[in-house]
Amino acid sequence: MQLPAHGSNTKYVYDSLGMKQPEQIIDFSVNTNPLGAPEVLREKWDEWFDVINDYPDPYANNLMEQLAVQENIPVTHLLAGNGAAEIITLIARYLTGSRVAVIHPAFSEYATACENEDCEVIPIVLSEPDWNLDAAALENQLQGVKAVFLCNPNNPTGMHYQRETVEAFMEICKKTNTLCIIDEAFYDFLPEPVTYIKTVLHQEHVLIIRSLTKMYSIAGLRLGFLAGNPALLQKISKSKPHWSVNALAMKAGIACLQDKAHVAETRKFIEAERAVIFQKLEELGFEYSLSRLNFYLLRDPALPVQKRLFQYLLKQGLVLRHTENFPGIEGKRLRVAVKQPEANKKLLEALTVWKQEN
Repeated sequence: MQLPAHGSNTKYVYDSLGMKQPEQIIDFSVNTNPLGAPEVLREKWDEWFDVINDYPDPYANNLMEQLAVQENIPVTHLLAGNGAAEIITLIARYLTGSRVAVIHPAFSEYATACENEDCEVIPIVLSEPDWNLDAAALENQLQGVKAVFLCNPNNPTGMHYQRETVEAFMEICKKTNTLCIIDEAFYDFLPEPVTYIKTVLHQEHVLIIRSLTKMYSIAGLRLGFLAGNPALLQKISKSKPHWSVNALAMKAGIACLQDKAHVAETRKFIEAERAVIFQKLEELGFEYSLSRLNFYLLRDPALPVQKRLFQYLLKQGLVLRHTENFPGIEGKRLRVAVKQPEANKKLLEALTVWKQEN
């Protein structure tokens, strides 16, 4: 049995390795907000109960209007989805049978969704440990490619590219007539968030994917959206199921978007906690990606692949995210979410013991 393709659902990780799951576990494979969902969701939940009696708005108009105000773009440039995963699937269906490139390392779902739609997927693997993106060097590789996916800020590294790099990349895509798809699912975790969403107002070849499930820790509700040229969004939405975004998700999404304090508190917490973690990892002799987000890549330089460390931590009830299905990394590192201080402390204590014994 192969390791699961995504984080969470830890039982499948243990089952795939023939291991018994400990009674107490801490799941570092899930990279949602360690502070959890905004408290307003708990406060409003009973009030929202009656919306389950009727069908939701198939166009999610109230949610889209809230997003349009927040992003300062017309609502016609937005498309709601049942999480970023549905958005990626809709894009893949639009690209059926095309040549599609993916800049790696990246979220595995881009390639999987496109392969499911009979696309020829071309991996463009950047070199570790910096994963620098040289837009000009990609021009030849993008010739004849209908679309290319770029994850920025990046999952799994937690790093992000400078504005001039991304703008140069978009220009190369325009030159090669390639649809430029930028996944910004984690942009709002950056200390100083950078988004390219307004690019869609004047660049018809750009799509921006966003997720609300990460920052607001509502992965169970599923909520995301796509920004792009209205004519292109209309084509992409043709395969979208009716009522794919449920009524509770819409209510929660609007409430989350209005809670600016939760976002500010989250950024402050993660930046402080990540600094403590990185200092300790450096003292222990571990390598880590220079993440600016709520997760990072971890590596014991004594191991060419991290499977032994991965299984050691699993035995302690500490579930990290394997990287065997990330081209360009392929098990050489582990992805770790920044959690609450006590959980991070337990991981660092386990890593200390590991170093003492290995």
